[in-house]
Amino acid sequence: MTQQPMNAEITSDDKLWAALGYPIFIIALIMLFVEGKKDRPFIKFHAVQALALNVVLWVVILIASITVILAICDPVLWLLMIWPAVLAYQGKYFEVPVVTKFLRTQHWIS
Repeated sequence: MTQQPMNAEITSDDKLWAALGYPIFIIALIMLFVEGKKDRPFIKFHAVQALALNVVLWVVILIASITVILAICDPVLWLLMIWPAVLAYQGKYFEVPVVTKFLRTQHWIS
């Protein structure tokens, strides 16, 4: 994951919402629909990226559960969402190599 420097316009409220969007995907959805939040670039970036990471995580867990190879490790996969949450709470924009590139090519984030 590559990181970009903090922006002075990012508030502590923005960082908290962005951090909570990763482990709790419902919050990421809420961020995209709440009028005051969806217009903030930092929140929108992390909300869209959090939703995409959650979709990828759900697919991996589904495949792992069906194949029973990693069925025991499913809770461990959820712990992977802690690292992006910490980076978002620090006010950093960061890129997940495949996911962020896909989101940028689809123009879902800038």
